[in-house]
Parts: sequence; C-alpha cells; structure tokens
Amino acid sequence: MSDKICSYVEHVAIRVKDIHWHIHFFKDVCGMDVREVDGDLNNPNQYWTIGGLQLMAMPDLDEVPSNDKGWLAHLGIMVNNMDAVLKKAYAYDVKELPQGYNWLQLPDGLAVEFIQAAEGSIEEILSINPRNV
Repeated sequence: MSDKICSYVEHVAIRVKDIHWHIHFFKDVCGMDVREVDGDLNNPNQYWTIGGLQLMAMPDLDEVPSNDKGWLAHLGIMVNNMDAVLKKAYAYDVKELPQGYNWLQLPDGLAVEFIQAAEGSIEEILSINPRNV
C-alpha cells in the first residue's frame, strides 16, 4: 500500500423536505438510479444514488433551527450532455442563479452547478466499483 493520500467524494448527504421530488429530479435529469434505500422504496427515509447522492427525508425541514440544518453551499454535478440536462432541469420548478444558466436553485433551496464533462469520462468513472465488498 502506498503512503500517498488520495480522496474523492463518494456521496453527498442532503436533507430535503420532499424526498420524492428530489428522487424524481435527479433520476430524470441526471440519470442517477437508486443504489440503496433506507426504509420502503415508496416511502424512503434515505435514498442513495449511483453517482454519489444521499437524500435524507426531512419533511419538517422548515421547522428545524437554522444551526441544525447542515448547510451545503452547492452541489457540483458533472454531466455528459449539458444541453439535454438543462432542458430537462428547466422543466422543473427551478430558478436560475446569478452565477449562470447552469446554476439552478431547487425548491428546498439547494444550489446545483451542472458542469460539462469531457467526452466519455463520466461513463468511464461510473464503470468503476471502488467498494471493497
């Protein structure tokens, strides 16, 4: 084993008010299918996607004190077809942010930056199973 330290983000956990909306959005817009579910698939407590998201159901998110919400600045998502992704994304109840057309705010306030990936890179990355199980 090498002494060199290497890292990457395996998943990002996000507390969301409407988990079903977010599951549908990320599956439809980004093609992020389910990897794992905590609870019933029809009413999940948590939902992990292939591609690194962990959505945590928190229907009472508005009632949680701001210092307990766990702020997230934004979520950067590499995409293989920016035009197609943005066309689908803008069909949802999203708002463009001042940073540009590829920066969107979702209904619960999550900011998402879509980034165009190099051709073939996403498919190559997603073909790797880094887990030791």
